[in-house]
Amino acid sequence: QVQLVESGGGLVQAGDSLRLSCAASGRTASSYTVAWFRQAPGKNREFVAGITWTGGSIYYADSVKGRFTVSRDNARNTAYLQMNSLKLEDTAIYYCADGAVRWVSTFPHQYPNWGQGTQVTVSS
Repeated sequence: QVQLVESGGGLVQAGDSLRLSCAASGRTASSYTVAWFRQAPGKNREFVAGITWTGGSIYYADSVKGRFTVSRDNARNTAYLQMNSLKLEDTAIYYCADGAVRWVSTFPHQYPNWGQGTQVTVSS
């Protein structure tokens, strides 16, 4: 059974940076896409960024494009989300998810495996 564990969240000020990590274990699939989602209080879970197995396809939500960078290290079974120029509206619980899809899907149901989430709070 695949287990995903996020880390790197915290409390920062607007304009600061954070790097989230997503470490995977128990994987048996030979290739998979990793995506990051977030959920703010009272809002639906929304897609943030995703990257395919080879990194050949990367996709970002418009709200984070130019500020966030998704990457992965397949040898370490770890994915990353570098978040720069953080804004108040980036405050949310951030989740990583993965699935044996060949493209970056923005739909949560495409990803059967999820981490527990890590809180990111941006203050003014």
